[in-house]
Amino acid sequence: MGSASTLGRAPVVTIFLFLLPALALYSVFVLYPIVQSARYSLYDWNGLEPLDNFIGLDNFRRAFHDPIFRGALRHNIVIIVLSVTIQIPIALGLAVLLNQKLRGRAVLRTLFFAPYVLSEVATGVVWRQILRPDGLLDQGLDAVGAGGLVQEWLANPQVVLYSLFFVISWKYFGFHMVIMLAGLQQIPKELAEAAAIDGASGWKTFRYITLPLLGPTIRVSLFLSIIGALQLFDLVWVTTKGGPINASSTMATYLYDNFRKGLFGYASAVSVVIFALSLVVALLYLRLVMRRDLKGTGPGG
Repeated sequence: MGSASTLGRAPVVTIFLFLLPALALYSVFVLYPIVQSARYSLYDWNGLEPLDNFIGLDNFRRAFHDPIFRGALRHNIVIIVLSVTIQIPIALGLAVLLNQKLRGRAVLRTLFFAPYVLSEVATGVVWRQILRPDGLLDQGLDAVGAGGLVQEWLANPQVVLYSLFFVISWKYFGFHMVIMLAGLQQIPKELAEAAAIDGASGWKTFRYITLPLLGPTIRVSLFLSIIGALQLFDLVWVTTKGGPINASSTMATYLYDNFRKGLFGYASAVSVVIFALSLVVALLYLRLVMRRDLKGTGPGG
């Protein structure tokens, strides 16, 4: 009995030893910074003086009473709404198209996915040059006789956020397209063939067969898009730095701007807000979406 018990514990010890390095790294680089940020958020601290000016939740009250932060939060929400209603459907449409037998579809898939491979910094620098006054976009519009559409793409407070969304979509729609293309390729072709034999049109086949079976994949793509929009920083910072007059700021650029000003305690409070919003979205996805998608997939389902 003792020997069997020892053998039973051996795999557990082995698993723990293999997981230990990953757990240590996760604790040091993820859990510890989260705990420290939550701690700093309760102080008025500039990062240099002793951490002794405890102010409780005042940093959070200050954030939610600051119109600039509320504007940044609103910009994040606008990007989320636009991503869900425009970026994801376009990615889905392209995935459906490139799932067909088309000549050169492998090349097209590569071209559409290529922007995702570029770094956010490189993307921001390139598009800042394209969208600058008399830049490539303005010259192109003038060349085709559409000079009346020329705008101050990154300098007009009414336009800049939508210009940024275009850049964001250009970079990330290929990523979502590939995710959905992978989901489409997991759907048995026999289902569409059977529907065609029964006289179903292409639209009805897509609506009643393809779309429901692709539902879990679409929901994963939506989740990643929402989380990415909540934490959007580097592309915005490189392209506009949140300007002009905070018209394109996000919560992350607002956080970094206050961090540069030496307001470490206040910036930590903003980081906690971003983390809390992301955590709520993740928990809702886990509770309402993933559990439903996985229901019935087990042996007893």
